[in-house]
Amino acid sequence: MCVCVCVCVCEIGLMCVEQGHLLLLLLAASGWRSVSGIRVFTAGEVKAVNGTDVRLKCTFQSSAAVRESSVTVSWSFRPLGPGHVETVFYYREKQFPPSEGRFRKKVDWAGDISGRDASVVLRRVPFSFNGTFSCEVKNPPDVHGNVGEVRLQVVSTASLSEILILCVSIGGAILLILLLVMIVASLRRCHRRRNPEPNHSVLQHEHDLSC
Repeated sequence: MCVCVCVCVCEIGLMCVEQGHLLLLLLAASGWRSVSGIRVFTAGEVKAVNGTDVRLKCTFQSSAAVRESSVTVSWSFRPLGPGHVETVFYYREKQFPPSEGRFRKKVDWAGDISGRDASVVLRRVPFSFNGTFSCEVKNPPDVHGNVGEVRLQVVSTASLSEILILCVSIGGAILLILLLVMIVASLRRCHRRRNPEPNHSVLQHEHDLSC
């Protein structure tokens, strides 16, 4: 009796598995496929000195074909303190900057839809820009996915590490220029040694003899 029950259970299990496989095959044949949402990538945290320009980087990946006419980009801002979410920027085939509010004449498009880039540049950032900037990208039918966030910190002066990096960069550039100047001067000296100019007095003496 127990053996019969086990056999029946096994047969039922095999039938369920076969039916599951058949269902998957039917769905595949009918063109059904899983929808993978659009993926948005941002820098996470960005620091900027008060009064300077800063680029808020935002890139994306989409399972659907990317066309300039179909992709929309929406940037919004949530301040650190109390306050409501504000529209920062909107893009669809062309840029639509805000006509009023704190971001009026303060934001420019810096992206490239064909390159999956939805970045913007904030101009002359004040301390009131401290907060979280959100980048939302849609590419129908791929409209579901994460919203990228950039937490901007506006500071009065650059940090010691940033100043050190800047000094090293400037120093490296100066050393490179000096090295190039030394190489050019050395090549010129070698060229002059191999091809000495004729002595002017010798030429004058030869001319007097010929006369």
